[in-house]
Amino acid sequence: MWQFILFTFFAVTTPTFAATFTFSSYYHDHMVLQQSSTGTSIWGHSSKVGDVVHIKLNNNEVARATVNSHQIWEAKFTSPTDHGPYTVSAASSLGTVQIQDVLFGDVWVCSGQSNMEFFASRLLNATEEYADSANYQNIRLFHVHREFSPTVFTDVKHIDAAWLKPNQQSLLKFSAVCWLYGKFLSQHFNYPIGLVETNWGGTRIEAWSSPDALSACAGVHGRKRNQYSNSQLYNSMVYPLLRNTIKGVIWYQGESNAKQAYHYSCQFLEMIKDWRMKFTKASLGTTNPSFPFGFVQLAPWREGETYLGFPQLRWAQTANIGYVPNSLLHNVFMAVAIDLPDFQSPYGNIHPRYKHDVAYRLYLSALGVAYHERDVDFEGPFPTSAVVDSTHRHLIIEYGRGLTPIEVRSNTGFEVCCVNKTTTYCNGFDTHWMNVTMTSHDFATVTLDISSCGHGNHVAQVRYAWRESPCPFYNCAVYGKINNLPGPPFTFHVSS
Repeated sequence: MWQFILFTFFAVTTPTFAATFTFSSYYHDHMVLQQSSTGTSIWGHSSKVGDVVHIKLNNNEVARATVNSHQIWEAKFTSPTDHGPYTVSAASSLGTVQIQDVLFGDVWVCSGQSNMEFFASRLLNATEEYADSANYQNIRLFHVHREFSPTVFTDVKHIDAAWLKPNQQSLLKFSAVCWLYGKFLSQHFNYPIGLVETNWGGTRIEAWSSPDALSACAGVHGRKRNQYSNSQLYNSMVYPLLRNTIKGVIWYQGESNAKQAYHYSCQFLEMIKDWRMKFTKASLGTTNPSFPFGFVQLAPWREGETYLGFPQLRWAQTANIGYVPNSLLHNVFMAVAIDLPDFQSPYGNIHPRYKHDVAYRLYLSALGVAYHERDVDFEGPFPTSAVVDSTHRHLIIEYGRGLTPIEVRSNTGFEVCCVNKTTTYCNGFDTHWMNVTMTSHDFATVTLDISSCGHGNHVAQVRYAWRESPCPFYNCAVYGKINNLPGPPFTFHVSS
């Protein structure tokens, strides 16, 4: 009797496991794999630890892998010189899996909050975009489903779009900036572009940052158990992508961090460094350790004279230098968007519809920074000197060392900080800033009237476009005459 009971208990509680052998859930028919001089990574899962996996392109073996103790197999192989399509297969003692119509090109990850999430269906010319998408069938769309987690996901758990070809249905809820950026790249290079969308509206940078990145910056706090918490989106929507080879990242985020803008310069820098290190390590060195990282400098939000939050966040996005790439943010590029307000946007004025301009400016910057193309003029004018003419009470700002012509569209947007012996410090909160008017301009300089600063005072700093919404559409003060790009906001120390 007791023997029967014991046997019955053992039979019921002993689990039986089906053997499994798969690609990562990231891999699907029609996908784009990164073509890289350092190779392309490939990986998957197997229940048989120690098993050998043979990876083939069109039946030609290109790599082998061994299933590790975490039941993961991963390998890298030399990228083919042509773009495909290929059939990619993996075979082990448990069977063979394969994916078809695989292209090799550039894979870009598109991340951030709601302005990156902003659907292509909300574009002003959405109908035309749907029709035009038929001309870009070498672009493929992958969309990570929104979910958060207190622990890391080994693989992507849920997918909203699995390497779909672009058409009206697949673009309806795909990121407009991501799509347009990829389309501009496809027009220019005429080879496959893979776009991986992973974003969530209203989220803070802390949610997208690993614990390692957050620990490098003081003053980081997060709420618990939701998508706004520290590392919750990194765990579920970034970490599962790390083993895959990528070309780079574009990022549109920061609105939710504007109230703590002074922390952002550290947070953004550390997140970029951390993503680069972790993508490179997890992809077996196939992702460039300094892969290009592009971002959108925040667009306008509300009409009015608000000078706290957004201006400081824009400055922090550049590591408090004003332009990129720079000594802290190397291989980083940006799209300046301060002249793209859309106060009548039906999706809220924090969501301007002018994503074509944003994506095109990102694309231009990518050509110069990510693709190292010569003679690409991708930056708006930035000052290289600001000198006071005491005799005439003027301040002369020179752009680009006087070598590149500017176009002036307005005489407003400039402020100076006036100080004396008792008030010697300028910041974003004090009352020493005053508006000044541009009185003249020439090839690469503007002249400001600083007589309102008063006798006994001197100008310590000048700043430009230091407002949440600094100028009307396409009508900031200073643009590049050749490239039509707006000069970014700045604060600059003045020489007497």
